[in-house]
Amino acid sequence: MWYVSTRGMAPRVDFEGALFSGYAPDGGLYMPEKLPQLDRDTLRQWSVASYPSLVKELCSLFIGPELIPRDDLNDLIDRAFSRFRHKEVVHLSRLRNGLNVLELWHGVTYAFKDLSLCCAAQFLQYFLEKRKKHITVVVGTSGDTGSAAIESVQGAENVDIIVLLPKGRCTKIQELQMTTVLRENVHVFGVEGNSDELDEPIKAVFADVAFVKEHSLMSLNSINWSRVLVQMAHHFFAYFRCAPTLDLHPLPPVEVVVPSGGAGSLAAGFIAQKMGLPIHLVVAVNSNDIIHRAVQRGDFSLSEAVKPTLASAMDIQVPYNMERIFWLLSGSDSQVTRALMEQFERTRGVSLPKELHSKLSEAVISQSVSDEAITQTMGRCWEENQYLLCPHSAVAVSYHYQQVDGRQPSPPRCCLAPASAAKFPEAVLAAGLTPETPAEILALEHKEARCTPMRKGDDWTRMLRGLIEDLSRQWRGRFRNAPA
Repeated sequence: MWYVSTRGMAPRVDFEGALFSGYAPDGGLYMPEKLPQLDRDTLRQWSVASYPSLVKELCSLFIGPELIPRDDLNDLIDRAFSRFRHKEVVHLSRLRNGLNVLELWHGVTYAFKDLSLCCAAQFLQYFLEKRKKHITVVVGTSGDTGSAAIESVQGAENVDIIVLLPKGRCTKIQELQMTTVLRENVHVFGVEGNSDELDEPIKAVFADVAFVKEHSLMSLNSINWSRVLVQMAHHFFAYFRCAPTLDLHPLPPVEVVVPSGGAGSLAAGFIAQKMGLPIHLVVAVNSNDIIHRAVQRGDFSLSEAVKPTLASAMDIQVPYNMERIFWLLSGSDSQVTRALMEQFERTRGVSLPKELHSKLSEAVISQSVSDEAITQTMGRCWEENQYLLCPHSAVAVSYHYQQVDGRQPSPPRCCLAPASAAKFPEAVLAAGLTPETPAEILALEHKEARCTPMRKGDDWTRMLRGLIEDLSRQWRGRFRNAPA
């Protein structure tokens, strides 16, 4: 299985190359050169599989056995999911009025990112041990990515992780999940600025190609192919749990509602669909509505500023993974994709070509959901089911209620739930409800925390480079002194 850049100007790579690169050298994103097609018999066999088994089957299609033999792959995925709280890893809650909620948040940090990052970290460590190499992962976070990335690699010998968080701008729980992990390979900076400002020193460091190579730096953000790959399993699991039968010709469709910011889970759904999974996709966004505007009007342009909302993890201006969707819908046309994305990067806005917009609007339904609709949805779900939704899950469920109230005929529907309400007590209170906080989250307040401040007036890029150089020196010292 080979991977090519969506912009067509970079050499193709294998899974290991795509995993360690993030972006391709031409600025594009890696995609499989050819997508495997799943026939009806394969789908029927997979329909009784557990979530971890589906991840194994999918990964085995996209990671060659010459890179990770199947037995090793199975072990890595079992290890990745070993700390999840639910025996199924993900769980479908069937609620009133045909509401199906797929809970993707039973990992250590109570967010869906645990699923893909735990697997990505196992793949990384597998290759690093084989190659006797060390990497430093640098992550900028607005909340959930940082804690999930820390948990996935904490204690790993061949990986150091540096996280920059916006001090005082995450929820208190999100911040504590990062600052209370006191492992030798975990380094957290608390930045006096917002998430756009803390991205600046990271961009500056990664722009120095020689420095990145010398110190083996990588990022693990949502554009990494390994994360999209694992997220495909959400769609297969949702389909198999919600399809009424697999005995019909053609197979019956299921509607999957994806709450989205960076469009990673949406891109995963498009790929699953192209492989033969009969799902209909709905994308639900908050007031930061660039994806919705692209679907409705072909308007792929930035707003003046990010609007803060209750669904804060989706307060994103640039949905990076839309590039993968544009590439797929244009028939893998890297010329069209490159011209479109380079113009977007130059001018901060493009009108999609007519044909591409037409394909996008046929392929997916979209909706933008206000804070008021989020709190109303949380309140209604509690009233009808005594079930607490997080604000991001409420963005998806809001679409479901709209369809139910309009008595729209539709196939069975599954709403993806990316986080537990336990992480967002402020939003639960805003909905007039009572937060339910698990003991392990309450315990965070009593743990020792460690965080290095990056203050206004400090040279943040210099501080980040200095830590990276120190970590490289320490690794080389350890490696030289290791027994042969």
